[in-house]
Amino acid sequence: MSLLKIFDVAGSGMAAQSTRLNTTASNLANADTLSGSADTAYRAKEPLFSAAMKQSRGTQSDPESASGGVNILGVTESQAPIDSRYEPGNPLADADGKVYSSNVNPIDELVNMISASRSYQNNVEVMNTAKQLMLKTLDLGK
Repeated sequence: MSLLKIFDVAGSGMAAQSTRLNTTASNLANADTLSGSADTAYRAKEPLFSAAMKQSRGTQSDPESASGGVNILGVTESQAPIDSRYEPGNPLADADGKVYSSNVNPIDELVNMISASRSYQNNVEVMNTAKQLMLKTLDLGK
């Protein structure tokens, strides 16, 4: 594997964690929103990722030609149930006096945010280490 492919792999990991952080921020911003129906209530967003194996050149049996990374498949909505509560005085209440809140769990989102942030930092460290190793390799010729 070429040393430059390390940057591709870490970069795709950073992009994935950035998407994860953005969806977490969106979820936390909408955690306390209310709606007049269960259909229009905010649903937590969840990013979908897959591992990627790419063949750059060479044959399929040549492991040196393969590189990996992360593919961002998209963002889906959580299928967790929407909470409802009886608030007949609320202007958003439906005919039965119910309002519907988002299905965002703030504790899960904070854990997600910490995990994504640390994964992003780890990918930055991988890039910095690879850069330092390349610079040290160049210094060997002096």
